[in-house]
Amino acid sequence: MCIFCKIISKEIPSYAIYEDEYTYAFLDNCQDAIGHTLVVPKQHCVNLLDCPIELLGKVTETVHKIAKHYVDDCGYQGVNILNASGQCAQQSVFHLHIHLVPRKAGDNINMWPDNARQEMNLSTVCQQLQLK
Repeated sequence: MCIFCKIISKEIPSYAIYEDEYTYAFLDNCQDAIGHTLVVPKQHCVNLLDCPIELLGKVTETVHKIAKHYVDDCGYQGVNILNASGQCAQQSVFHLHIHLVPRKAGDNINMWPDNARQEMNLSTVCQQLQLK
């Protein structure tokens, strides 16, 4: 059983923000940003790619509900919403989870690394990636 499944089943304590039939949201214990929240499906899915679309919809509804609550009711001005699906994408816990990081102006959190610009032909990349 993965660590998030143990959190969902209450084998491991957590700071719950929200729970419904399909999802569980709790504070991330890394303490890198005030309010950093993880939203997970109660059904174990490794990542976004193997999650049934109906369940992914429920996860998205919870993400929206919490993000809106943080902005409308908790004094935040925005929210970063992030996901890593797959080890090469830096997924570290292999249970689907969406990070919500509530934001305020001047909080000095940089969620976007300053990667060097890569030379590429966008037309070629588009042809290679286009969904047909």
